[in-house]
Amino acid sequence: MPTFTDPFGVVITYDVYPKAAAKAIIQIAHGIGEHAGRYTALAKALNTAGFGVYVADMRGHGRTGMQQFNDDTTQLGHLGAGGLRAAIGNISQLTTIIREENPGVPIVLLGHSMGSLLAQKLINTHASDYAEVILSATAYRMPGSMESGDLNKKFAFEGGTTHEWLSRDPKVVAAFEADPLTFDAEVLKLFGLLDGLRLYGVPAYDMDQVPILIILGSRDPLGGEKSALKLAKAYTKTAAQNDVTVTVYPDARHELFNETNRREVIADMVKWIKSRLA
Repeated sequence: MPTFTDPFGVVITYDVYPKAAAKAIIQIAHGIGEHAGRYTALAKALNTAGFGVYVADMRGHGRTGMQQFNDDTTQLGHLGAGGLRAAIGNISQLTTIIREENPGVPIVLLGHSMGSLLAQKLINTHASDYAEVILSATAYRMPGSMESGDLNKKFAFEGGTTHEWLSRDPKVVAAFEADPLTFDAEVLKLFGLLDGLRLYGVPAYDMDQVPILIILGSRDPLGGEKSALKLAKAYTKTAAQNDVTVTVYPDARHELFNETNRREVIADMVKWIKSRLA
């Protein structure tokens, strides 16, 4: 398992799914409460489409978090020294490693959920590091446009779990429940008030041009379609971006890559990536 150490001494573990003569490298930033291992199927599908894939366990998550907190699963989710800013810096560090290991190959940043919020903050100043950016299950990062309460309240039923909001596929929900490295996405409890507030913000007026794809399910409780369209408008109006696409999948929930229509989602995303690379 490859690793790198950040400026705060945190060892970040990541996975590489190599592809000979890759058309691009897809760098995945996962969501809160999960880990890189949940992206194996997506990575293999992207390999089949001609892309190499890198995906790291974010600070406080997966193998990174287990090493960070001496295998204490009760501490998973806490970011540790450097907090949110360091977590964003870790994405940039991995981008640098990818570039060094794959000279001349375009890098596509794919952020899911919390990873998409960190990606939004990163591309305000580092959009030129990426050939394309994909924001999955994302939201406009302002109060009133992101759900900060119970994400499962619309999907709860007697005898259910607290994670039906993730997917319509009961196998996905059961696997999440059984995974010892997953946990509830309680941002303020895990990140603290200061880092919670740092999540807020809007696209920068002076960010560099980069093609942006926003994808979400119509029943995603984090932000929803209204929030995603507000974000797209901010990119086109405030940030003057000239290539912003929004795709909403009817009835899909939060984890599009684990949804019942996952094949459709991945095929559409691959088509979009290739069209921009061309």
